[in-house]
Amino acid sequence: MKVSVIIPTYNERDNLEELLQRIDSALKGRDYEIIIVDDDSPDRTWELAQKLSEKYPVKVIRRTEEKGLSSAVIRGFKEASGDVFVVMDADLQHPPEKIPELLERVENGADVAIGSRYVKGGKVENWYWYRKLISKGAILLGRLALPKIRDIKDPVSGFFALRREVVENAQLNPIGFKILMEILIKGNYERVEEVPFTFGLRRAGESKLGGKTILKYIKHVYRLMRWEGELDRLIKFTLVGLSGVLVNEGFLYAFVRFLGWDKILANIPATELAILNNFTWNDLWTFRDLKRNPLWKRLINFHIAALTGAVVQWIIYAGLVLLGVHYLISNLFGIAASFIVRFLVNRHVTWG
Repeated sequence: MKVSVIIPTYNERDNLEELLQRIDSALKGRDYEIIIVDDDSPDRTWELAQKLSEKYPVKVIRRTEEKGLSSAVIRGFKEASGDVFVVMDADLQHPPEKIPELLERVENGADVAIGSRYVKGGKVENWYWYRKLISKGAILLGRLALPKIRDIKDPVSGFFALRREVVENAQLNPIGFKILMEILIKGNYERVEEVPFTFGLRRAGESKLGGKTILKYIKHVYRLMRWEGELDRLIKFTLVGLSGVLVNEGFLYAFVRFLGWDKILANIPATELAILNNFTWNDLWTFRDLKRNPLWKRLINFHIAALTGAVVQWIIYAGLVLLGVHYLISNLFGIAASFIVRFLVNRHVTWG
């Protein structure tokens, strides 16, 4: 198989020669090419890359109109002639010596092989605690919001290999830096494997992480939720929940007003009827395409989700009240947290 190593660059001149030398050593004996996609770097990275093409099989694309890492990778896909694409950064944080292991996984049947920091054997060196928190928080958000990638430990890695067919007809339109997550949602694949690696220190240049990057990531997750239909599912779940409020209130009124039941005890059957109403509509409408578990199990799990949400609501409510927050505002925060918890439990467990 011919291998195309795609490297987006911006002000990476000081890293480039060592990077290409290490890639050449790692891929010795293989048919390969390196695609450098440079966003018109002020340090003239593209110029050095062209010079190094006399020594290594390098194709240089200098972009003067477009900007952005993900769009640079997509441009690299279009220009590449290989059967397998390897995507990596130019800052030497992705060790070229790991490329053969990624390729081996693809040759043995994987459609996508991910260089992972978070599987056993992988790690990150010398990050500040807040950088680790941001990284793991971003991954948790993506895995919760997009169930298709929930079993992947590092879906935002920038170091991976894949078969050409995975992205050949995919409608890729990413925001920001996380091209892999876009591919995992929209690509054509069946088998994904993760290869542990140590995410090293940047040798030269500056990190691209910043507040705008974080906001772009959140926007990207939102767009992928729309693409996957998860946003529509969330809206349906909300509407069903509102219908449950009407059912609860209606039956509570009827039990007290017409049957003369105790106001405290009457809330128990009213709540249960609201839960059954919500389960029925969610089963028939919100999650109708996800009925993997038998009916009895879905019903039990739905009750567990409702109970879990109630506990979370009470804990947040009580905690905020104790901190001096107005009880009505505290209750709103509790309700919001309960809603999120119930949706996630039902999406990943009841109809997971």
